[in-house]
Amino acid sequence: MADRLTLREARRMALAAQGFAGPRPSTAGPARVAAELARLKVLQIDSVNVFERSHYLPLFARLGPYDKRRLDRLVLEPGSPYLEYWAHEAAFVPREDLGLFAFRMDRYRRRYGDRLVPQAPLVRLLMDLIAAEGPLAASEVDHEANVRSGPWWGWSDVKRTLELLFAQGDLVTAGRKGFERRYALPEQVYAEPPVAVPEADAVRELVRRAAVAHGVAALADLADYHRLRSDQTAQAVHDLEASGELVPVEVEGWRRGDRPLPAWRHVDAALPRRIRAAAVLSPFDPVVWQRDRLLRLFGFHYRISIYTPAEDRVHGYYVLPVLVDDRLAGRVDLKSDRKAGVLLVQAAWLEPGEQPEAVAERLAPVLEAATRWQGLGAIEVVPRGDLAPALARALASHP
Repeated sequence: MADRLTLREARRMALAAQGFAGPRPSTAGPARVAAELARLKVLQIDSVNVFERSHYLPLFARLGPYDKRRLDRLVLEPGSPYLEYWAHEAAFVPREDLGLFAFRMDRYRRRYGDRLVPQAPLVRLLMDLIAAEGPLAASEVDHEANVRSGPWWGWSDVKRTLELLFAQGDLVTAGRKGFERRYALPEQVYAEPPVAVPEADAVRELVRRAAVAHGVAALADLADYHRLRSDQTAQAVHDLEASGELVPVEVEGWRRGDRPLPAWRHVDAALPRRIRAAAVLSPFDPVVWQRDRLLRLFGFHYRISIYTPAEDRVHGYYVLPVLVDDRLAGRVDLKSDRKAGVLLVQAAWLEPGEQPEAVAERLAPVLEAATRWQGLGAIEVVPRGDLAPALARALASHP
């Protein structure tokens, strides 16, 4: 007989697993930043910088204003304990975890390795150049093939080749220059190369980590956390259930047709009596990643709008869900106007059943903290959206 969870219990369990259960620290020192990063397991990277680059935002949601340089030292600087790989999308992962993704590197090699065959001279040149000069960004390679053109976001042949070598493990990352990935030979980053973990063992460990990070999850949720195949995830779930690490549960309202949707909680998942939190969530926050899970947990239909034509956008351009306690109570379209020194709230929307004044009072301090964190001097609320008037009043009432 499966355990049963109400929907609100499932929300609280999921949010607790993601670090929203405890009180927010008054200060976030290096140890706390490192601990939150370890809790997330992976930190997704995205280049959009309308409000703030996405990898900074999950920690802001959990810690409040923190010194971004502390995160930079962990994930961006040469010799840092994290590097990049395709662990969800492009993401920072602990460098010792790279062996868990050896099976994925092999898949990239089998699927795309033939694209490097006609580029063999360029491959040799790039590998020799990095061996001689050390880690390099694509822009630092002086070669006639380093001209942006064609598909793959207009990447040059040099950039495409470096990316394929990186995907299949012949190159690894060694921090970033500006926000540009730097490529290195594995021996330039590791004293000893990471040991490749057998595929079945790697998948089981990644599913275990996803279960810890989710608290409670369906099969698709567990697969999505590290972008695993559903058949392999199902086998790993079977093994982890047999060992007692995963416990079957039925979650109120989670259905597949006329039957409960199979779900599991991690055996150590906490179920706090309440969640007291207020935050804006990045479109690339693990709470938000899996849109179907977001709908199941919070009744929140969400699509990122930065790739949507302007005339088809409903809520704005860079729209962030607003977390209030154990609910997603609204959404805001934020932009940091760094030249004017203003945080622009370009739209603010309320979710059905929420009270505008109550949500605005919880959201206003979050936006004030974000303004200080961004080094901006003021907040401007554009009168767009049914939450905007109450939010403007709440901000005006704060000293």
